[in-house]
Amino acid sequence: MKILANDGISTSGENLLKEAGLEILDNRVSQEHLINFINENNVDVLLVKNATAINNEIIDSCKSLKIIGKAGITMDNIAVDHAIEKGLFVISTPNSYSKAISEMAFAHFLTLARHLHDSNRLMPLEGDSKFNLLKKSYQNATELHGKTLGVIGMDNNALEVIKTGISLGMNLLAYSKNPKTENVTLEFFDGQKLVFEIKSVKFGEILENSDFISVICNEENSYILDSEQFEMMKDGAYLVNFAKGAVNEVSLVEYLENKKIAGAALDVFELEPKPDIQVLMNPSLSLSPNVASVTTDAQEKTGKELAEQIIKISREYYAHI
Repeated sequence: MKILANDGISTSGENLLKEAGLEILDNRVSQEHLINFINENNVDVLLVKNATAINNEIIDSCKSLKIIGKAGITMDNIAVDHAIEKGLFVISTPNSYSKAISEMAFAHFLTLARHLHDSNRLMPLEGDSKFNLLKKSYQNATELHGKTLGVIGMDNNALEVIKTGISLGMNLLAYSKNPKTENVTLEFFDGQKLVFEIKSVKFGEILENSDFISVICNEENSYILDSEQFEMMKDGAYLVNFAKGAVNEVSLVEYLENKKIAGAALDVFELEPKPDIQVLMNPSLSLSPNVASVTTDAQEKTGKELAEQIIKISREYYAHI
């Protein structure tokens, strides 16, 4: 079985595939030459990240393809339904990024709660001349322990955020479009485990009772949080958004400026890759350039997760190849 990891694959994933006797082609092919390359080399598996699109034409033209894999969760650059209709296996990596996303959420929460996003900007400029003034301005910080964390979304990433919140001693509320109950397990260094049952609550309960709110769900076609929802939030709440299209940034800036919302963090932007200047310059925002899931650890886990799925499929369905 020949595998083209067109946007690359981690060392751990590559090693697993080679150990299983599968062939990885050492090539990176441009979009316009992809069909010819696949057909000339009888490629069985095509793996991509975000740089390569797998459209209907590729699926229809490349008869040797049996598996399409995406290093990530969102599948917007793959014609998934068409691939499945044509009998191809379509795989992704829903578990690999959860830790990275959760840690980034709390990196932002802690940054906002302790004003680090602002002090990191002002200390190099004014630390030598206004040290005591800056010290005084950052004394209204808050702790996360004992506060209520509201999580909008209950997928694997959101559940990992919930686990981190529990570990910090926070109270938990979670919302899902379809009401559900999930068990989350905290594993400790000495082998002990604790299981917590999380039942989803109504959306309004999240807004009205949460001190910290994270939006961890798929890309949205309409706003989840706009003026009406900001009005419902607790005064002085903090927000972290990782769902593109979920937050009206114009309204968010307004509610940051009138202090209804104490601080917010954005890893995705409405006008990405050129965010609005009012968003970029607002001192109450902690910002990152769509890197919540990007760590070297996550990349390694992604390659391994893809490799394990490919090996399983190849053994169960294509053992003769």
